[in-house]
Amino acid sequence: MTSVAEGVGVTATELLTVVASRELAGRHTVFAGIGLPTLAVSLASMTTEPNLEIVYESGVCGAHPSHLPETIADSVLITGAEAVLSMPVLFGYVLQGGHIDVGFLGAAQIDRWGNLNSSVIGPWEQPKVRLPGSGGAVEVAANSKEVFVVMRRHDARTFVESLDFCTSPGPDRALAEGGRVRGAGVTKVVTELGILTRSGVHDELKLSAVHEGVSVDHVVANTGWDLKVAEDLRVTPAPTAEELRLLRTEIDPRRVYLR
Repeated sequence: MTSVAEGVGVTATELLTVVASRELAGRHTVFAGIGLPTLAVSLASMTTEPNLEIVYESGVCGAHPSHLPETIADSVLITGAEAVLSMPVLFGYVLQGGHIDVGFLGAAQIDRWGNLNSSVIGPWEQPKVRLPGSGGAVEVAANSKEVFVVMRRHDARTFVESLDFCTSPGPDRALAEGGRVRGAGVTKVVTELGILTRSGVHDELKLSAVHEGVSVDHVVANTGWDLKVAEDLRVTPAPTAEELRLLRTEIDPRRVYLR
C-alpha cells in the first residue's frame, strides 16, 4: 500500500474510518449502524475484506447499496440486498442466533470494561443531556461475537471511571448481575488518538496503538482511569492515497458523513 501523498490533509472522520475499516479484515458478518460505521464497512468491503456481509438494523442483510444510505430506513439499502428480514426475525434468529461476527456501536461514554452509555449525561432524574438511548445496542452488544466502538472524542468525559448510566453492559457487568454472555463484548475502540483493545471477559481496555504524532502520555492523560499500555504498542499507518480516494470520490462524494 502506498503512503498518503505529502500535503494531503486527512480529517478526523477519514482517519477513524480508515483505521476502523482495517480492523474488519478477517471478519465476515458485520452489524453496522448508520454514519461512520457505514463508511467503515463500505471501505472495508472495497479494501481489507471484499467478502464482508453487511447487516443493518432495518432488516437488510447482505447490503449492496448503489450509493451511501442516509438513514437506517433509506430505500437504497434494499437495492441489490441479499435478503430483507422483519426486525423480529433479524433480532431473534440472526443476532440472537449468534450469526454476527462484529457489532459496530457508538457511545457517549465508555468505561475500562467496555460498558457503554448512550442514554444520559448526568443523573437519570435530572440529566444534563438526554441521548438517543439504546435502540438495538443492548442486543448487539450482548449477542455479537465481538463489538467495535468508534469514538470521535477521546477525553476524560467520554472515557470514564464510572458511567453516568449503563445502556449496554459488557460481559463482566452482565455476568455480575446474573445475565447471559454470548460474545466477548467490546474488543476494539477506535478513537481520534489511537486504538484500545481487550480480549474479553475479565480483561480491561488497554492502549494497543497510537496514531502518528500522538504520544502515549497524551492518551493516558485524556482517559478517566489508569489506562494500561500494551507492551507491543504500535503506531497506526497513515491513511493511504487510495483509501482516501475511495472515501472521497466513490463512497461519500456528496460528503454525507465525511467531515
